[in-house]
Amino acid sequence: MPNFNHILINQLKAKGEISMKTLLFLMSVLLTSVLLTTSPALSQDPENMVLIPRGEFTMGSKEHKDEKEHNVVLDAYYFDQYEVSNKNYKAFMKDTSHPAPAYWDDPRLNKPEQPVVGVNWYDASAFCEWKGKRLATEAEWERAAKGPDGKAHYPWGHELDPTKANYGQNVGMTTAVNSYPEGASGFGVFNMAGNVFEWVADWYDPSYYNVSAAMNPQGPATGLNFAKQGPVKVMKGGSWLAPSSSLHTSHRFWNQPENNSYGVGLGFRCAKSVAPSNLRAVQYDFMHALINMGKEQWPKALVSIEQAIKGDPKNAEYLQTKSLIMDQINKK
Repeated sequence: MPNFNHILINQLKAKGEISMKTLLFLMSVLLTSVLLTTSPALSQDPENMVLIPRGEFTMGSKEHKDEKEHNVVLDAYYFDQYEVSNKNYKAFMKDTSHPAPAYWDDPRLNKPEQPVVGVNWYDASAFCEWKGKRLATEAEWERAAKGPDGKAHYPWGHELDPTKANYGQNVGMTTAVNSYPEGASGFGVFNMAGNVFEWVADWYDPSYYNVSAAMNPQGPATGLNFAKQGPVKVMKGGSWLAPSSSLHTSHRFWNQPENNSYGVGLGFRCAKSVAPSNLRAVQYDFMHALINMGKEQWPKALVSIEQAIKGDPKNAEYLQTKSLIMDQINKK
C-alpha cells in the first residue's frame, strides 16, 4: 500500500481540511487496495465449536502454588463447545478400528450423550487428529473456561454454585455433554467444571507458570516425573467424582499420558487453530463496513459489520463501529 496516501490523510487531518465523510472515503480507497490483494472466501465456524477471539487474560489464581497468576495473550482459536461424547467416540472407533476405552461397557457411563471416559492422552490426541483438530493447550483451555473478561474463578462467575456443575458424586455418574447450560462459560462452553477431567496438550511442571511465555504458551518441554512413574500431562476441569476444590478454572491436575483409569473420569475435548484465511474473512467484512460507511451506505455497512461481529463477537472495535453505524441509521 503506498505510503503517500497515508501521509496525505495525516496532513489533511492535521490542517483541519478533511471532513469525516472525506476521511472515510479515503479510507475506503486504501482498504479497497487491500481487498484487491486478499479476497478470501468466507467460512463458517466448525460444527459444535466456538470461536475464542484473540485476547489477553489472567492465567492462574491464588488458590495453589502451581497456579501463579500471570497475563497471557492468545491468538484466536476454535474450541469444542462440548466434551467428546460416547457417540462421537464410537464413530471414531468404527472408522479407525481404534480400541474401546476403559469403562466402555459400564452402564453408568456409556450412554451416547454422555462424555467418553477411560481414554488416555494418546487416545484423546488420536481422536482430535482424526477430526482435523488437536488437543487444546492448557492456556487455551483456561481462557475458554474464564470467559471474555478473562478472570472468572468458575466458568459461570466467582461464586461456587452446586446447581451449575456435576461434581462430588452429587449425581453419581457423568451427565450429558450438553447438561448444565446455566453453568456454561462466558464463551458458551459447557461443563468446564465437573463431569470429566479433560486432557490438554501440555506437560505438567508445577513451576512452569514462573517462566511461561506471555504469548501462546505451549507448556514445558517435559513433565514432572511424578512418583518416578514417568512425566505427566495436565488435566483440567474436575469431574463427577472430584471435590469442589477442583472446579475453579485455573485448577491443575496431572496424570501419566498412558493412564486411562483415574477416577473413571478421564475425558477430553478438542481445539483447532484459526486459519489465516478465516481471520482474513472477518477482517474482510470489517473493511467492507468501513468502505460502505465512507459511501454513507449505512444499511450495507450494518450488514457487513454484523457479519464481522458474528466471526469475532467480542471484538470491541467491531462493536463500537456497529454503534457508530446505528447512530447514523437512527438519524435518518
